[in-house]
Amino acid sequence: MPIYTPPTEDMQYLLHDVLKISASDIPGYAELDPDFTGAILGEAGKLAAEVLAPLNATGDAEGCHWDNGVVRTPKGFKDAYDQICAGGWIGLDMPEEVGGQNMPYLINSAVGEMFVSANMAFNMYQGLSHGAMSAILAHGSDQQKATYVPKMVAGTWSGTMNLTEPQCGTDLGLIRTRAEPQGDGSYAITGTKIWISAGEHDLTENIVHLVLARIPGGPEGIKGISLFIVPKFLPDEDGNPGRRNALMCGGLEHKMGIHANATCVMNYDGATGFLVGEEHKGMRAMFTMMNEARLGVGLQGYAQGAVAYQNALAFAQERLQGRALGDPSNPEGPADPILVHPDVRRNLMDQKSFLEGARALTFWGAQMIDRAHRMQDPDAEAMISLLTPVIKGFLTDKGFETTVLAQQTYGGTGFTRAAGAEQFVRDARITMIYEGTNGVQSLDLVGRKIGQNGGKALMAFFDMVKTFAKEHEADEALKEGFLDPLKTASKDLQAAAMYFMAEGMKSPANALAGSYDFMHLFGHVCLGLMWSKMAVASQAALAAGHGPRAFHEAKLATGRYYMARQLPATALHLARIRSGAEPVMALDAANF
Repeated sequence: MPIYTPPTEDMQYLLHDVLKISASDIPGYAELDPDFTGAILGEAGKLAAEVLAPLNATGDAEGCHWDNGVVRTPKGFKDAYDQICAGGWIGLDMPEEVGGQNMPYLINSAVGEMFVSANMAFNMYQGLSHGAMSAILAHGSDQQKATYVPKMVAGTWSGTMNLTEPQCGTDLGLIRTRAEPQGDGSYAITGTKIWISAGEHDLTENIVHLVLARIPGGPEGIKGISLFIVPKFLPDEDGNPGRRNALMCGGLEHKMGIHANATCVMNYDGATGFLVGEEHKGMRAMFTMMNEARLGVGLQGYAQGAVAYQNALAFAQERLQGRALGDPSNPEGPADPILVHPDVRRNLMDQKSFLEGARALTFWGAQMIDRAHRMQDPDAEAMISLLTPVIKGFLTDKGFETTVLAQQTYGGTGFTRAAGAEQFVRDARITMIYEGTNGVQSLDLVGRKIGQNGGKALMAFFDMVKTFAKEHEADEALKEGFLDPLKTASKDLQAAAMYFMAEGMKSPANALAGSYDFMHLFGHVCLGLMWSKMAVASQAALAAGHGPRAFHEAKLATGRYYMARQLPATALHLARIRSGAEPVMALDAANF
């Protein structure tokens, strides 16, 4: 059975050595001293390793069971879910007035990584609730907040988001689900939604569906879409589940991965729904969930890579095959562990250097979300909006690639189910697809985000990198291994952005054809910045004699590897971008 060890040491390092959260001016951060965060991460890690991880392979093998609209989750899931609820983990960062613990989003993200690594399919049940709660808190009425959110925080009720229909996915302007006003403030919701994660299950007494639908007579396209709360059971006068609503799960999707999560077809047959916010303003409310979900999916991508790497490393340390160059490392045995071989090292270093950089980027992004929300900081809001498609797209692409590299470490053993590596590959694959495919993320980045407000956020990012490099330019130990590669990569990103500005107006296809490469170029620069920040922190720790010396030396060696072996990919992406649309569009459609 695969192993899972919570990376609490690395998380504590990021929180306190790199991000220095205790000294932050963000409200709520001052109380986050190492003992406090260590206690939270320790308890969450124990739950992840001892309760959730053992259910990952068994849940994948068993899957969910559908019988005439009723869905049963795999054995052990209900008990595990009850333990999650009892610990208050679902409402970790929710406001105290609705029963939450009001922890920063950063802490919720750290806990979420461990839960996802341990059992991604399981974590999706409460993960979807988090987005639904956020949307209701941001856009719902006081009565809706009081009726639904406390029960969702407690975990007795769960939530979903219903967007996709059989005829439309990304282009939500094509949805056909109708919402007929009933004269009493409610609406009759009729239509079919597909690919609804956790749309039906046996973990909670009620499921609160947030459904996009069209009110007759409204504007065409996305301007005519509204958002509705459509509960499985309508709340009675006391706020408890009352009569069954006119909705049902019509079946489960048979999927490549995340078998233990119920991905449902949901049929609404005049179901009673309640408008969230204003009529025809549903997209605004839905994007509260979508943006949060996209950041969470980026986390899922690298979290699956993280657990895959742990298992690949353990295999490489134990598997005997061949001899090391020079003296054998295991002279008394028949062969050396495969970890001695340079190509296996290269494989594992590709994994490790990406994963630790991805964790740093995600935590840094979560800190920006806290600054934006807790301090109403428009600059932080603009920066995380710019980086959201990068975090979602780059981290899931590379996270999936990492699971494949981890599987490759095993050789033929990795292709068998007994090793567990193939499940990580299958589960990670969905992260590149849902909450907007990564192609859509790149189009959003280039077509919308980099030019918002005259490119103010992008210019702020460039200034941030430039300022960081200037602050540390006197440090010769950092210059060659970190700062010089970071400045070169940042110049590649600036050159790509200038190409888009020069070509975008006269030939938009030139920009769009390079959007995917731009997303990856941006992602590499972000990880280069993160590794440079970690290098500063680890050098300072070594100079002060703070923390385990081997940990910080390993951190510096891993960072140098990323800067030398991975960051130069920015030049390749820039060359592709500059080739424009002609090579992409040259082939006639009939000749594909």
